[in-house]
Amino acid sequence: MSRTMIIGAGKTGRGFVARLLGERHVPVTFVDKDEILVEKLQEAVSKGGFPIRFFGDVREPLKITKYQAVTWEQADFSDVELLFVAVGGVNLKDVGIRLKEKLPENHKVYIITCENASNPAGVLREAVDMENVLVSQATVFCTTTAEKGELGIDSENYPYLQFDADLLEGYVPEADTIRPVKNFGNFLTRKLFTYNAASAVIAYLGYIYGYKDYSQAANCPVIQELLDQNYEVTNKVLCEEFCYDPEDQKEFALLSRAKFTSKTIVDTVERNAREPQRKLGSTERIMGPLKLVYSHREDCQVLAMTAAAALLYDGEDEDAWKEIRRTHTPEEILRKIGGLEDQQLIDVVMEQYHKLEKIQDSYAENDPENTKMMERRNK
Repeated sequence: MSRTMIIGAGKTGRGFVARLLGERHVPVTFVDKDEILVEKLQEAVSKGGFPIRFFGDVREPLKITKYQAVTWEQADFSDVELLFVAVGGVNLKDVGIRLKEKLPENHKVYIITCENASNPAGVLREAVDMENVLVSQATVFCTTTAEKGELGIDSENYPYLQFDADLLEGYVPEADTIRPVKNFGNFLTRKLFTYNAASAVIAYLGYIYGYKDYSQAANCPVIQELLDQNYEVTNKVLCEEFCYDPEDQKEFALLSRAKFTSKTIVDTVERNAREPQRKLGSTERIMGPLKLVYSHREDCQVLAMTAAAALLYDGEDEDAWKEIRRTHTPEEILRKIGGLEDQQLIDVVMEQYHKLEKIQDSYAENDPENTKMMERRNK
């Protein structure tokens, strides 16, 4: 068996993690409970592997060829050094229990979880509970898709998997595409204020301008101009606050922009705008960077506009949010949910709120399909 193994041969495991390792010629062993999938992978490797194709044909397809595939019953972990766990958050505990039974006790084993769940490393570490096993966690930025029953993966061309370096006590993987990041909590804030904030700009302003398709909203010239303004100011304050290298942060933001403006990824405004009461939280993707930018005395108009647009959001199946809007004024929501205390900043958001109301009404009047936005709001 390989010294590097991947638990879970799904879209993330075989389409992202295996690709990053394959680009550095690191052989891997897939371990999966799905016997049919394992058989398909075994058959594919005997015929030259399976392909990773890239959205928008931004690069030539890549074949994954240096791998083995086994079931849990067939897996031999005796030589494993680095283990990636790419399963859903609900399955982490079960995976940990299985690993506790199979992992060696005579040498260090390093594990990186590849699931954007709440505290995945902690869940897995508690289940494994072995002194020689160190468990870290990564944030997965790369979108991957696959047709049902096919091994081939369609993927973004995202170049790295970033993981919490402090949890692996200085261990650095062989492949430089697997990047250790110190002060990972700050990195998660960086991701929230760069990626998630940009997504909120697109989703909520897209709603105001009447868009349903996410990529169409992201490629609207008006929204793109605002998005770029937000990237510029957010990059600046994040570098000032956390001492990030400006060029590194610029690359990080550009990867985010490329992801959200891609016309090859099918998504909706509604999916990205859902649960505004969560996204307006005091440390979340809108209010967090809004307060940071404001505290650095930089232009926070785009984020104030995004907060105002979220306050106006009235999507389908949002009963909890509708009740909040019914029982609270916009200012009360900004204070109680958004954690805003500075009246001057609240006034900035409310000024944008009243401007966007007029824009929203004009779009609804010109588009019969969107008149229901006004009807719901005026009830």
